[in-house]
Amino acid sequence: MTSLPRHNGILLHPTSLPGPHGSGDLGPAAYHFVDWLVGAGQSLWQVLPLGSVGPGNSPYISPSAFAGSELLIDLGQLRDAGWLSDADLKSVPAFPADRVDYDAVRRFRMAHLRRAAKRFFGGKKVPQRSAFEGFCADAHAWLDDYALFMALDMAHGGDGRMWQDWPAALAHRQPDALREARDRQGEEIRFWKFCQWRFHEQWAALKHYANARRIDIVGDLPIFVAAHSADVWSNPSLFDLDPHGRPRVVAGVPPDYFSATGQRWGNPLYRWSAHATEGYRWWVERMRQTMKLCDVVRIDHFRGFESFWEIPAEAETAIDGQWRPGPGEAVFDAMRRELGDAQGRLRIIAEDLGIITPEVNALRQAIGLPGMRILQFAFDGDPKNPYLPHNYDANTVVYTGTHDNDTTRGWWESLANPEKDYVRAYLGVDEAMDEDLPWHLIRLACASVASLCVIPMQDVLGLDASHRMNEPSRSEGSWEWRFSWQQVDAGHARQLAEMARLYGRRRR
Repeated sequence: MTSLPRHNGILLHPTSLPGPHGSGDLGPAAYHFVDWLVGAGQSLWQVLPLGSVGPGNSPYISPSAFAGSELLIDLGQLRDAGWLSDADLKSVPAFPADRVDYDAVRRFRMAHLRRAAKRFFGGKKVPQRSAFEGFCADAHAWLDDYALFMALDMAHGGDGRMWQDWPAALAHRQPDALREARDRQGEEIRFWKFCQWRFHEQWAALKHYANARRIDIVGDLPIFVAAHSADVWSNPSLFDLDPHGRPRVVAGVPPDYFSATGQRWGNPLYRWSAHATEGYRWWVERMRQTMKLCDVVRIDHFRGFESFWEIPAEAETAIDGQWRPGPGEAVFDAMRRELGDAQGRLRIIAEDLGIITPEVNALRQAIGLPGMRILQFAFDGDPKNPYLPHNYDANTVVYTGTHDNDTTRGWWESLANPEKDYVRAYLGVDEAMDEDLPWHLIRLACASVASLCVIPMQDVLGLDASHRMNEPSRSEGSWEWRFSWQQVDAGHARQLAEMARLYGRRRR
């Protein structure tokens, strides 16, 4: 991905969309958002990972690196297919409009998905049954293990128990035990496959609608996977586990300016030697699946491919970790051979934030991937700060902030006066223009030499810190933000479209 087009777009996860069933989904509001992007002169819709949410409702800790989130399935389309009735969707809890109450949403949506699946399988065989069976056949390489994992998790999990706590024969995947489990859990397995079928069909239709209107989807691939996941359970040899299947070491980042103890994420680390032995097959298939869902892939924590912070599993913080070498260019060579274009290029964005060394930059440049620049990181008073626009190169993606940052208004309101003075001086504005500060940064991003420019929807709406998507130091209360169409006025789209025109970012 060396010659990037000069495009711009909006960062918004589908859960943040409006809608009647407690969280955004792949229903009418998603299609309306695509239309809004077109009217605003945008070319990109960036989302977060599309898998099921895990602990703390994070989409970055999912029970599968391949499956989609059941909570994103539009129930209205299930009604239209005849698997739910109008009466089923008439009695809806009083969900908050500005937040996702995940517990309530999960209860409501999963009950309706089970009802729809029961009607789908309980009726006479219809053409859709052939489509379902075709999907299951095409996706069997990951779907069979995922559906069995979820069925066993329902039967043996709960109360925070991990798969390592299941009966030993199941935890260690003894063939006789798995065969018996498939027979015993057949109906539950079929339910989870039904959900994946509906998610993938609905997402494919939405993506087709966006692409037909010249909107590309930018997806997100976390480098690590959850310990309690179908991926680790079904591929234990690819992860650094002890004889009981528990992580021997875990992922995180070392202490830095933002945290005196670092961040202990807790994900199991990879046995990269095992991945190399199999030609990085698991990674190739994971990327292949992600590329079916989106047009461009943002890889989270790219620096972990050069070297990663290894923390003893028993450690409570990230202080006592050590840097260990990653696979480097080899894993991307495997992807390029099978998934690259005619020139072997991949449409990937490297999330290269955090502790970035010359070696990490060299790896990104060797692969030809664009890096990321965040304007909120730019204004420390150093004119050589790499996040200041005058230091960018074109092979860059610029953001005002990401899902992990405060909103730009919240960030601005938290700055001390000397920092605010520096921002104003750089932007060439005075205090009288502070109210429009988010739009000044949006203009700065759009005008920069960076080929791609992506703006969080909160910044378009000028929202304060109470509307941020995620605060990495908090284990609860993140990932809940939603907006309403009442917050969006015609001027937002007009301003974005005008900037796209002025700065040569409109798709030709």
